[in-house]
Amino acid sequence: MSNRRLTPRITAPRSGVGLASGFELASRGKSNASNIDSALQRNRVFAAAGGHQGAVVFPKLRLFVITCLDPRVDPAHFLGLGLGDAMVVRNVGGRVTPEVINDVAFIGQLAESVLPDGPLFEVAVIHHTQCGTGALADDTFRRRYAERIGADESTLLEHAVLDPAGTVTRDVERLHSAPAIAPRVTVSGHVYDVVTGLVETVIPAGRRGDRIAAVPLRP
Repeated sequence: MSNRRLTPRITAPRSGVGLASGFELASRGKSNASNIDSALQRNRVFAAAGGHQGAVVFPKLRLFVITCLDPRVDPAHFLGLGLGDAMVVRNVGGRVTPEVINDVAFIGQLAESVLPDGPLFEVAVIHHTQCGTGALADDTFRRRYAERIGADESTLLEHAVLDPAGTVTRDVERLHSAPAIAPRVTVSGHVYDVVTGLVETVIPAGRRGDRIAAVPLRP
């Protein structure tokens, strides 16, 4: 039996971090410098079985997923993606940042060079419930984090994913309004519920200039 101490929620003294984020930590555990060794052992099994063979550069599903780096939110699992099925960018909150826009623009330019007409690919922005970025809604946490990274505290609150349907809608709009994104790229927005395991579509796939109509999430 494990002797690791279980903690019900990440919190900071006299702060609302745990309440705002809603995520739980199964175990604090001890730092283990050999954690990568377990992953490397799995890699040996993967390579020996030929799991890498047949993978292609351009995704089979013509799909570009933007989602959070939360370990519960791995699209290979909750979307059932295989190697080569999709391109995936993961960052804190799955937000559409200037760097993400540049990545989409880069892939779009590559795709245009081999696909002379028709749709290029779809970008699926997926935010999720219980996102740890909710900690940015806590004044103490946000101030300390701003000091740590040398950022303007006033700009950090908007990165918090407290209402994933709302934030994913805004991020889809950012992609639609980005001049660098090829008009032949479609964009959709979704919310992944970490409790039910289900993904709900908020914004159906559309191109720049299309009227964005949000789909209400099922209660």
